[in-house]
Amino acid sequence: MKDIHIAIGVLALVLNAAAFSSGAYCYWRSDPSSWFWGLLRSSQVVIVLEAALGGIFAINHKVPSIHIIYGLLPILVSFLAEQLRVASAQMVLDSRGFDSPAAVGELPEEEQRGVVRAIVLREMGVMTLSALVIIVLLARAAGTA
Repeated sequence: MKDIHIAIGVLALVLNAAAFSSGAYCYWRSDPSSWFWGLLRSSQVVIVLEAALGGIFAINHKVPSIHIIYGLLPILVSFLAEQLRVASAQMVLDSRGFDSPAAVGELPEEEQRGVVRAIVLREMGVMTLSALVIIVLLARAAGTA
């Protein structure tokens, strides 16, 4: 069980590093990427799986409390980042003077695409930074095991 927990932990680190790298690169190039979102969602699933396996392992073995904290914080960071991601769309709309998403629908198609692109890039930026924080937390969890 411990070996599986370690392997899933390494996978979580690798997926978050890939999500961070691709997100940072795409954000820098202002190029929304579906690959980033796939990597990010995969990393989130693996983080939950890792925490569940860690919880099962912790029931049967003595595990340092700090390891448990560092193991659970990535879920919290991911949840908070999702909340910020949702708010970032409204921030883009507010910065451009739109009262609601419906107001964007009244724009010409090309301008609508520009607004949507700005929203997606802002969301990518938020989630890319969350992947970086999660990498640090997972590395700390590995160091306290």
